[in-house]
Amino acid sequence: MTRHVLVTGAARGIGRAIAEAFVAEGDTVSTIYRGGDLPEGVTGAVADITDTAAVNAAFDELEAQHGRVRVLVANAGITRDGLLMRMTDEDFADVIDVNLTGTFRCVRRAVNSMMRERFGRIVLIGSVVGLMGNPGQVNYSSSKSALVGMARSVTREVGSRGITANVIAPGFITTDMTAELGEDVVKQYESTIPAKRFGATAEVAAAAVYLGSDAAGYVSGAVLPVDGGLGMGH
Repeated sequence: MTRHVLVTGAARGIGRAIAEAFVAEGDTVSTIYRGGDLPEGVTGAVADITDTAAVNAAFDELEAQHGRVRVLVANAGITRDGLLMRMTDEDFADVIDVNLTGTFRCVRRAVNSMMRERFGRIVLIGSVVGLMGNPGQVNYSSSKSALVGMARSVTREVGSRGITANVIAPGFITTDMTAELGEDVVKQYESTIPAKRFGATAEVAAAAVYLGSDAAGYVSGAVLPVDGGLGMGH
């Protein structure tokens, strides 16, 4: 049977590549997103993941079409970069509400379906900076670091029900966001990466497909870096 895979934020960047990869695997793929064009074969429900009622309604709508969610890839996130001394309460709170609490809202609702199926794959898209830290990203780093604790706690709670929860920690990946960096900045970053290059969204997507597969049924509470060696597993 085809599985219902829900990827949040599938309109662009890493989320888009992940959704396309699951479509290529033959899965039924849906997304909760804020707007924009979706990849071919992906059904969308527009919702704000900072709104619990909206998240639950979006899940209900998508599950009515495709059956219960069996794989959740929580990818949606934002940045509000700024140095600590200049970072406002709002900049910190907004990033936490989307990246961490928004992910919690989606995971909580997905697990409700997965418990009934006695099967589930939860893949949280973290970041290498959640493990290493990064100047100007106290809010973002904090939100991504916390996903590790979330995945491990979920694993301990529902691991006996055939549900796994893991984190992918991408490093510098070529997306529209990184395309705005200047050439000098890119070269500076590349010099610190053992692989000496930025990663491709398809490389993150391949990790997500693996963690979402039957083959990864005994992998849970793990952090899988896709960072060219930058974080060295920190």
